[in-house]
Amino acid sequence: MSQERLIKKYANRRLYDASQSRHITLDDIRNLIVKGEKIKVVEDKTGHDITRHILLQVIAEQEQFGRPILSTKVLEAIIRFYGNSMQGFLASFLERSIETFLSQQEMLQAQFSKIVANTPFATVAEVTERMRESMLNALMPKRDKGHDEDGKNS
Repeated sequence: MSQERLIKKYANRRLYDASQSRHITLDDIRNLIVKGEKIKVVEDKTGHDITRHILLQVIAEQEQFGRPILSTKVLEAIIRFYGNSMQGFLASFLERSIETFLSQQEMLQAQFSKIVANTPFATVAEVTERMRESMLNALMPKRDKGHDEDGKNS
């Protein structure tokens, strides 16, 4: 993963991706995050880091459509923890839970890849690729350098 991508937020509420010299939307930021990019959003005039604020906006936008991840009950519980002596505990618990979930997801994907690699499907895919390459080579023979289409020296 590369370094943080700097996003500036202007007074007119527009977001500007400094690395690509273009204005972007919250959906563009979501796509960057999904791809694994690290971002940092700052207020243009003050330089204050507002990354968390923008990420919360992205989450709020996503929660409005489709099936939300955070139910009303979960949101109410989170709100109750603010200012509570257990606020820090909840934050670290949620962070560790997400890290564990991601780790388990990676392990399952690796195991699934191993299973698929050792099945007849992998063999069939490999044989099919070889056949495709053979057919392409037969249909489009390689031409020697320095010869035209009739095989004469150029």
